[in-house]
Amino acid sequence: MREAVLELKNVRVHRGSRLVLDVPHLVVRRGETLAVVGPNGAGKSTLLQVMACLLRPGAGEISVCGERVERGTNLVRLRRRMAMVLQRPYLLDGTVFDNVAVGLRMRGVPRDEVRARVEQALATFGIEHLAGRRARTLSGGESQRVSLARAFVLEPEVLFLDEPTSSLDVPTRMGLLAELGEVVRRTRVTTVFVTHDVIEIPFLADRTVVMAGGRIVADGPVREVLGADMRRALADLAASARWILSQDGDGIAAFPVACASR
Repeated sequence: MREAVLELKNVRVHRGSRLVLDVPHLVVRRGETLAVVGPNGAGKSTLLQVMACLLRPGAGEISVCGERVERGTNLVRLRRRMAMVLQRPYLLDGTVFDNVAVGLRMRGVPRDEVRARVEQALATFGIEHLAGRRARTLSGGESQRVSLARAFVLEPEVLFLDEPTSSLDVPTRMGLLAELGEVVRRTRVTTVFVTHDVIEIPFLADRTVVMAGGRIVADGPVREVLGADMRRALADLAASARWILSQDGDGIAAFPVACASR
């Protein structure tokens, strides 16, 4: 069995008196691609922030690359083993080359190596011709490709994707998802992919976690969770959501509706 790269045990996060994340146990193994799906407010982004060591939970244990995250842990060192791509690219006001190179330069990578790695990353996402362009002149799809190149150039052990294509039009989104899926499979980088659109999952994931009300209500291979028995899985999810509603009184969007529409 492959080693665990991310592991959560009895992790709980509160916002005020509200419990927003409750994960008894979750393991992501080396080379695995995990999709986290659920309606808005399900706890997906909170889970991602905890995994990426950006949010300290109120309770529980977290291990990253075999190291338990504790109060004295050097989080900067751990985060340098990860990369994250968000829904918006947040590019610097400079050239495409400089945006992709920024992380390597901050880590003191030699200039010749920076150039070689940046050129390779740009070619991977088909944007080598944009190297000298200013970031502010790019289209949405081009900007997100730059953001992905900026993440992959770091050669991370763990890649976090937080709805990276949701702001793009459908043709651009589908094309980029297909290319990104190929890169993830080729590099075998451990990937956690957050989305609320089930259509995106088969492009990137071989395992799916479904969340509702801050809890994991389904976990398994994509074909089992989203395949021929998808109606049963969604029915189970709806039942779980109703149970959670009866327990804590918080409003929860109906998952089938949320997943069927943006």
